[in-house]
Amino acid sequence: MSTYERIEFLKSLPMDAKAIAEYIWIDGTGSGLRSKARTFDTGKSAPSPSELPIWNFDGSSTGQAPGEDSEVLLKPQAVFRDPFRGGKDILVVCDCYEPNGNPIKTNTRAAAAAIFKDKRVVDEVPWYGIEQEYTLLNAETHWPLGWPKNGYPGPQGPYYCAVGHDRMFGRDICDAHYKACLFAGVNISGINGEVMPGQWEYQVGPSVGISAGDELVVSRYLLERTCEAAGVLCSLDPKPIPGDWNGAGCHTNFSTKSMRESKPGTRSGWDAIVAGIEKLALKHAEHIAAYGEGNERRLTGRHETASMEAFSWGVANRGASVRVGRNTETDGCGYMEDRRPSSNMDPYVVTSLIAKNIILG
Repeated sequence: MSTYERIEFLKSLPMDAKAIAEYIWIDGTGSGLRSKARTFDTGKSAPSPSELPIWNFDGSSTGQAPGEDSEVLLKPQAVFRDPFRGGKDILVVCDCYEPNGNPIKTNTRAAAAAIFKDKRVVDEVPWYGIEQEYTLLNAETHWPLGWPKNGYPGPQGPYYCAVGHDRMFGRDICDAHYKACLFAGVNISGINGEVMPGQWEYQVGPSVGISAGDELVVSRYLLERTCEAAGVLCSLDPKPIPGDWNGAGCHTNFSTKSMRESKPGTRSGWDAIVAGIEKLALKHAEHIAAYGEGNERRLTGRHETASMEAFSWGVANRGASVRVGRNTETDGCGYMEDRRPSSNMDPYVVTSLIAKNIILG
């Protein structure tokens, strides 16, 4: 038996009434993920977050607390199945608190949860579909997969949703991540190759309220772990390669109950969408400031983006700040797509800001 086979055998041993919970949280960078594991007793396949203990970590090592008072509390908020360990093992999305119970400064989930608990928001049942773009990089060269060493591939055009050895790079990683998300219980709805070679996209949703942020966080964790196993780097940089190449976004599709349904004989759903877009236009600067680090390198008005300097919207227009689908216009109800968020955006900030400015006004 090889060393690899012995390790895999040990990893597969049954644990009877014991299971492993991997606690996951966002670190002080606002986008980086950290995790650590603990053992718990279980008689069921998936305990609820309230059944799991609050834990702690050294915040001085993650940029979230000073060294002289470094303890930060981890509060379980969402539970998913663990596709790496299997069995009854779980992944636990947490947010972070001071010992006195107050959210730490980098805890954006707590503020988002308060917005999503507002009755006006609850009554509108906000749906999100988040399109996460990412770039796979060679671990040694930090150059996109499939690109010539110290060189460039052919111009963009043949790579989007393509098939073929000379056009698609990293499909096995993308597919493995897709299956991992489905196993975990993430509401992932699809994947596709993107315009820039070595770049991919997956979609999370439709998810309601705060669960959209939780599902995107755990999907990013699963992506990092999949790339870790494959010996490949994953970049969420919004413009990983300067020049005439598409950047990476995190387009956020949004609808309320009022947008999805039209009253008989009216186009009230369409009217609600237009009213929502007009509210976004009034808060354009606020949204741009919250939509991701380095997004100014991406939102230039080129490469299927609108310029960050001005708000725009249109039907079937991928060069607009907000796009509305042709079917939505025809049906008189549906959803809108905010194309401004960058690939490294904080999903709790983006989803709650959209809900706040459209529903709460």
